[in-house]
Amino acid sequence: MAANPDPIEIETSHGPARVHSRPTASDRIGALILGHGAGGGVGAPDLLAATSAARAAGLDVHLVEQPYRVAGRRAPAPAAQLDTAWLEVLAQLRRESLGEAPVVVGGRSSGARVACRTAADGGARAVLCLAFPLHPPGRAGDPTKSRLPELDAVSVPVLIVQGERDPFGMPPAGPGRTIVTQPGDHSLKRDLPGLRSAVGQWLGELLRNGT
Repeated sequence: MAANPDPIEIETSHGPARVHSRPTASDRIGALILGHGAGGGVGAPDLLAATSAARAAGLDVHLVEQPYRVAGRRAPAPAAQLDTAWLEVLAQLRRESLGEAPVVVGGRSSGARVACRTAADGGARAVLCLAFPLHPPGRAGDPTKSRLPELDAVSVPVLIVQGERDPFGMPPAGPGRTIVTQPGDHSLKRDLPGLRSAVGQWLGELLRNGT
């Protein structure tokens, strides 16, 4: 398999999604499926740092562009459409390349929310959240705007890497949930080596222990 094969398009109920595969150079022990933020793409620095860490840990990585981004739109689709497209992409990847390999799902910001909401239906072994948006900026005191229920509903291990000055809030620790704080804000650009280290260590321990 080529180091950086061409992206493939996968038809979903809401248009084609695009998958960028980055296989590990060592023996594969699992796969990491990552989604992008609401207005960004799969080239975000934190996603690329997580990709590097996962490949070094023995995981193939598949970066998924949602159909609205493939179509050239920046405004995200409704949550139900995002979740449906994500699960359809994951199902096809399982059929065509993942097989029975352990699958960790995740993403940055909006992509992390999608991964949390669909973790059970997608059969995820664990969830990686980069810059999870706990609430809209300035709405920390409004419980109706909290996304904490999406995190609390996840029953598998979760790693959250969060900037200490993220205007979208700081998720609390919880059962099976590990929080790693880093300097900086929602972009997570300030300490990419630290992000790679945290993700690589967590993934390695997770899969070595068969969690």
